[in-house]
Order: sequence, then structure tokens, then C-alpha cells
Amino acid sequence: MTRLDELRGSGKAKRHNARTIAALTGNPGCNRRAVLDAAGVDKLKLAEAVGFPGSFGQSRFALSRGNAFEAMLKADDCALLRSVLDASASLPYQDLGADSDDTLGDRHARTTSLLGAAESALIDHPLLTLEVAGQTVYLEPDLVAYAHQGRLQVVEIKSFAIVDGQADSAKVSAAAIQAATYVLALRQLLERLGLDPLLVDHEVVLVCPENFAMRPVAVRLDVRKQLSTLRRQLSRLASVGEIIDALPAGLTFDLNRPADEIAVALGHVTPRYAPECLSTCELSMFCRNEASGTTGALGRPVREALGGIDSVGEVLELAAGTRPPTPDQEEAAALLRQALRLRSEALP
Repeated sequence: MTRLDELRGSGKAKRHNARTIAALTGNPGCNRRAVLDAAGVDKLKLAEAVGFPGSFGQSRFALSRGNAFEAMLKADDCALLRSVLDASASLPYQDLGADSDDTLGDRHARTTSLLGAAESALIDHPLLTLEVAGQTVYLEPDLVAYAHQGRLQVVEIKSFAIVDGQADSAKVSAAAIQAATYVLALRQLLERLGLDPLLVDHEVVLVCPENFAMRPVAVRLDVRKQLSTLRRQLSRLASVGEIIDALPAGLTFDLNRPADEIAVALGHVTPRYAPECLSTCELSMFCRNEASGTTGALGRPVREALGGIDSVGEVLELAAGTRPPTPDQEEAAALLRQALRLRSEALP
């Protein structure tokens, strides 16, 4: 049994996907999430086990709508998708996820072989790999990638609507960072094959329902900014191996253990909670409760502005002048005293 297996316990490993990578890189300072994701711990079940379940992920309606929309696009040899992409009916279509008996290694090998041939084709469900925090992660994209005019392009299918040419900015942003994850993984694969990684287009195609019907529309997104952010944040992630080596021997997050023991185990891994975690991490309710009374619970700008001051109580004491600041707190304490003075003057 490896150390990661020991940390996970008896539960089945939960694999990374583009959503978890986007969330992980969005909070690269959170060792807790890095360790749990590397070990494949099911954070949703973990949150329930420690008494902090939450409503997380897509609703059943959204999932059903998304599955129906994707099935409609790919029916009849992707006839509707071809029309939206303006792709020729003679362009070959290959579904790499059709063989349910494939192992991950087999499907990745087939993906590598197909992309290495550099032939124009609609490629459904390729299996990619990406290095995340010292771990090789398999990605099963819910997308179609196709070679078009000598370039490999990522197509991301989403069920949220584009109404009058506009869509929810948060959903578009999330789709862009997920697509950038696939672009990066594809470029790394081509590089390993000795091909030019820039053959993968930095523009991705987002296919969504138009207005309030299921009629699809395609829009192009330039993800160069997301690619730059993704590379930078992945490079900043601490090595999971180093973090794990520093944990106590025998530590485990096995879901069959009592809730109080799991909570104690979680306390051994440093979190970095921020309010944004509520929309990206299944364990965020537990971490929010744990962070109650700290400056981190007020958001990253507050925590960073008050670097070195961890508790809200300490902030209030420094502002009121009832607590002498340490040398590294003097600048923050002066700002806090000034803020309290201005507030007192502004309020009756």
C-alpha cells in the first residue's frame, strides 16, 4: 500500500478532472486540498462524514440537460455538431470512449497514437495527462477535439444558455479555464511526441444552447490569458510529496473512521480557506467553520492586507490600541488605528 492509499483508506480513489484542477490552481496555497486530491479522497463524502454536508455541484436538472444536449450534438455521426462547427461531413469521427472495457492506459495510448498521426478528424473523449502538484493526472474531457486546417482545436460543450449573445460571465470564465487545462495537456502531449505544441490552437470553441431553446451555437474563446495563469499557478503548487512526507505516520482520512478522528486528521494538513472556496470545494463548509474568527474568513484581500495578523480579535485590539503590535505588525496596526479613527468620525 502506498502512502497515498494509506491516506485515502478503504474508499475508491476519486480522479482529478478539469474542474478540480481549475479549483486547485485557483487556491494553490491550500495544502489540504492538494493532499486530498492527490490521494483521491472523495471530499463530498468526507464533508458528510465530519458533519458539514453542503449543496455542491450541478443540479440533477442541469446534468440531465447537459447530457441530453451533448447526446443531441453527437447523434448521427455528430451531424448537428458538424454543422455548428462548419466541419465537413467527410471528416472522420472517432469516439475513444466507446470501448467501456478500456483501461486508462489503453485509452491514453490510443489518444497518443491518433494525435501522433496528425490527421484531421473529430476526436471524441480523448484521454489526456497533466502533471499536477507532482502527480500525473488523467483527464477525461467532456469535449471534442478536432484537427482543422492543420491545427488541433478544443471544443467544449456546455449546457448553459447564450441569450442574445451574452452568457453568465462566471460560467464562461469557468469553461475557459477548463478548456485551457485541455489545451495545456494537448500541447504537452504533442511536445512529448516531438510535434510542435503550438499546433494546438489557443482559441477554443464553446458550444452552448442559444437563447431558451436547445438549438446550439458556437463561439470562440481566446484562452491565452487562462493558459498563462494555469502554468503559473501549477508551477507554484507545493510538491505534494513534500507535504505528505511531513505528515504524521499512520495518518488517514478513511471514511469508515469516527467523525472526530477524521476531523483531527484534517487538522494536520494546513488549509487556506477563502470565501471563494464555497463555490469550488466540497469541504469548504468544514473549513469555513474552522476559520471562524480568523482574517482569512473575511477574504484574501483582508488576509493579505493584514499579513501576520491571524485573528479578528487581534485586529480589533490593535485598532483600539489595547494590544501592543509586534515589530512586523506595526505598519498594519497604524493602518488599523487610522481606519478606526476615520470610521468613528464618519459615523454619528
